[in-house]
Amino acid sequence: MPAGKNRPAGLAAIDREMARQHADATASFRQNVDMAARVATSIRQTGRLLLLGMGGSHAVARAVEPLYRAAGIDAIALPLSEQLGQPLPLAGRTVLVTSQSGESAEVVRWFSETGIASDTFGLTLEGASFLARTVPCLVGAGGTELAFAATRSLTVTFALHLAILSALGQDPAAALAVLEGPEAGDIEGALSALRNVTSIVTSGRQLQGLAEAIALGLTELSRLPCFSLEGGQLRHGPMEMLGPKLGVILFRGNNPTSDLVAGMAASVVEAGSPVIIFDSSGQAPVEGATTLSFKPQSGMAAILAMLPVAQRLMVAIADARVDNAGTPVRSSKITRSE
Repeated sequence: MPAGKNRPAGLAAIDREMARQHADATASFRQNVDMAARVATSIRQTGRLLLLGMGGSHAVARAVEPLYRAAGIDAIALPLSEQLGQPLPLAGRTVLVTSQSGESAEVVRWFSETGIASDTFGLTLEGASFLARTVPCLVGAGGTELAFAATRSLTVTFALHLAILSALGQDPAAALAVLEGPEAGDIEGALSALRNVTSIVTSGRQLQGLAEAIALGLTELSRLPCFSLEGGQLRHGPMEMLGPKLGVILFRGNNPTSDLVAGMAASVVEAGSPVIIFDSSGQAPVEGATTLSFKPQSGMAAILAMLPVAQRLMVAIADARVDNAGTPVRSSKITRSE
């Protein structure tokens, strides 16, 4: 925060949410074992999973898509608005509808128009919400998130997916260890590197969903044009936008796509854009990039390790640029209109 500047009320609210997110996520994992087992049984029986949500909820779904696929599940994440307009068939699929409030306009309309299909479940932070009253739900600990940009709600929702993945047979130990002992991460170098940019692109490969979540929060809080492109998509033409005024934030895990992310970082450096790498690959840093290093991790453990540090950077960027960061001027916490 710039010297002499009071902490905006919106960011103070985010601070409070973030301070409790690890404890609430751990509790969410442990309190939803039975419902997670029920959802896992459905997923095993169908072998096909459709993940529906909006905003941060959709970004979480994008982040866990590869984890379900690694478990042999035919998983696909779609914005709920897209499912309303050009629906995939639901027969033979387990459906997970995610809404932290459980009250967003698309959720209410979707159920009113399609009814309640079998093998449909929900993930929410609000146990008394429309969603929780309509279908069986995993409910995150700690209640509704009050701050505008999603922080705690993301971490808690990841923990709910961790419970399902654990019930499907994936070992949750590494991810739980991250929740119980998060890495601090020094963001000052990254904040300095991005000080003069006018827009930011985030990107990843297997961690693309995490990149999308951070791009959304950056846009909401900093009011800069910030968006996300999967690494391959960034290669296919959009690199023409690179230059000193466009910052790039990359997410690199300990997985077979690590070298592709490193190659992208090198190309971005060559093009003159400042590049930040959230790196849990365990491999050598890319010369010319600002690297935030984490223990070598993949999958959910990598997501949960990087997420809170990326959130801190997201908040710091906004606080450096916007007087009332965290207080929306054109949006609302719960989107009730389409």
